[in-house]
Amino acid sequence: MNDRPNDLLRIRPEIKKIQHFDQMGEQERFQNQTLRPILKLQNPLFIVVFRNYIEKHKGVFYDLSTEKRLAYIENAIFKDQKLRNALKGMVIGQFTVSEYEKYTQHSSALNKRMMQMVMTRLQDQIQLFEGPLTQSV
Repeated sequence: MNDRPNDLLRIRPEIKKIQHFDQMGEQERFQNQTLRPILKLQNPLFIVVFRNYIEKHKGVFYDLSTEKRLAYIENAIFKDQKLRNALKGMVIGQFTVSEYEKYTQHSSALNKRMMQMVMTRLQDQIQLFEGPLTQSV
């Protein structure tokens, strides 16, 4: 029997700091209950994907100041449609069917929230993108 919804929910990390209020909007509730745990779960993948993105763009990222690196991350996520779609797919692929149905009702607004959260996550971990990947022979 397919227990995908429960399996997906079971592997998500619990985020204890999240508070829930009755007056919380539907999108904010979705962000806190669904997006935040998925982003935390997928964080190692986001790091590897962005490192690969840097390498595929000739490593110019490594020659930038910290301020320009932060802007580079923002521009990459908000202007590079292929990267954006890949990141969204990594998140949406972790939705249960019922979460996906909720997502489709407000997909535009939730996509903005999602990409903003991914961008902030990568920027907050900028130290992980210090130098080029070492290549093994």
